[in-house]
Amino acid sequence: MSPLPNLDTSRISTVVPATPRGEEKSEYNLNYMDLLMKLHYIRSIHLFDSEAVQDLSFSDFKPPMFPLLDSCSHVAGRVRISESGRPFIKCNDAGVRIAEWQCEKSLREWMDEKEYSIDGLVHDHVIGPDVEFSPLVFVKFTYFKCGGLSVGLSWAHILGDAFSAFNFITKWSHTLDAQASPKSFHIPKNLTKPKFLSNSISDYPISVKKATLVDNYWLPANDSYVATHTFYITSKQLHHLATTFTSTKTSTKYFEIVSAMIWKSIAQIRGDFGPRVVTVSTTNISNGVENEFPSNALLLSRIETKISPGESNLSELVNLIAENKMNENHVLEKLLEGSEGKGDFIVYGAKLTFVDLEEGDFYGVKINGKKPIMVNCDFRGVGDEGVVLVLPGPEDDDGNNGRMVTVSLPGKELDQLKCILEKEWGIQYYSRLG
Repeated sequence: MSPLPNLDTSRISTVVPATPRGEEKSEYNLNYMDLLMKLHYIRSIHLFDSEAVQDLSFSDFKPPMFPLLDSCSHVAGRVRISESGRPFIKCNDAGVRIAEWQCEKSLREWMDEKEYSIDGLVHDHVIGPDVEFSPLVFVKFTYFKCGGLSVGLSWAHILGDAFSAFNFITKWSHTLDAQASPKSFHIPKNLTKPKFLSNSISDYPISVKKATLVDNYWLPANDSYVATHTFYITSKQLHHLATTFTSTKTSTKYFEIVSAMIWKSIAQIRGDFGPRVVTVSTTNISNGVENEFPSNALLLSRIETKISPGESNLSELVNLIAENKMNENHVLEKLLEGSEGKGDFIVYGAKLTFVDLEEGDFYGVKINGKKPIMVNCDFRGVGDEGVVLVLPGPEDDDGNNGRMVTVSLPGKELDQLKCILEKEWGIQYYSRLG
């Protein structure tokens, strides 16, 4: 079973939109992709050194939230269930929760002890058991004894994807610095146009499965304990992988190389049960760059192979991921609309899932003009098959970016994966930044 929320003892307050809605409280209707993601939560941290946050205190961090919520009032709303059983959001200005915590460790001491873990720096919340009273967003500010700062976000996926969540924090930081808000989400470039499955509902999507809830929480139950660890892959290691295991005739993303490496490694761990069907989550570029509103603009695709991934060449798996994605969005929409939006599903971890976040401008969040020294992200509500997130790392001395690769797997498999990545690929269990 998944653990229930373990709320810490931080000071908690509430921020609401700057302009009260009064009697004009509107409703925000959730589409099929929003409802599909309702059991998942996006959690992120931005870590800043003392130079970036000098002369700033907790009291400076809340004011930028008020005007920000004016532009997306449903983020400050609460879930309601219609007479038909379909969830929607009531824009009732109930607010976003703000948590404040003073840590007795320095930022470096924290990272040496916790590595890149998000736990402790993000307020641990899920929707429920009283759905109508549950905040959809928590922002946690942690001051370290060295003067460093963590900005931790817990974002209900029902509101929007990871790009939406990071855009929310980016806009907050720009408002804090009295800069203009960004005009659009950062949309990934050069995505391969996916092949599409038949629209027939008989093609039941493999990228989701029905979920059992933990009591009355919007959180799926697991058969095993799912643990999370982040690997840092340097730009030099990425370059070596790209030049050694991919063809120079094709343009290959690091996401595809990293995903293939981990797919092969997990298949070796699971043996005959190794995954021959996986899910890839990318961002839907068809929404256009004009859309500033939080949204779940996801493409969920299946990739299948008839041969064992553990015995395949890495280049073969890279080509599969790059060229053989079969998009399931049409089938997923029929599935959700057929159930009138009342079903409970797992997406991340229904099958082994790879999430492409590497094109995100996650270091666009700045305080006093300073970038964070590290950004990380993980998902809550992951199924037993596991999920792999690939996002950019900070710039190194040469101006290149490595990758933060956050993996959630059953605990024993994660321990085995650490050994394989270090022994066979030279990816250390913990490679310190800087």
